[in-house]
Amino acid sequence: MAETTVVQSKVKIEVRNQAEEIFSRAGLSMGDAIRLFLQQTINAGDIPFTITARRPSARLRKAMKESQSETGPIYNTPEAMYAEWGKANA
Repeated sequence: MAETTVVQSKVKIEVRNQAEEIFSRAGLSMGDAIRLFLQQTINAGDIPFTITARRPSARLRKAMKESQSETGPIYNTPEAMYAEWGKANA
């Protein structure tokens, strides 16, 4: 039988609960999910997924898309930009 060890980590209760709910829907326990992550890390020789920050809001994603496509509005001064933003939030 292979030797085993205990891996411990402190996480916020809400994070654990949300993760357990997702793992449960996939038929996994928390331990199964951790073992799966560790094995996939070994198999890939790297982190097995892209690490991302929280998803930006719909408004920010729209602004980012506009800035990349250069179809968004162009402002000559910061004041003009702020004035336009004020209209959108009114």
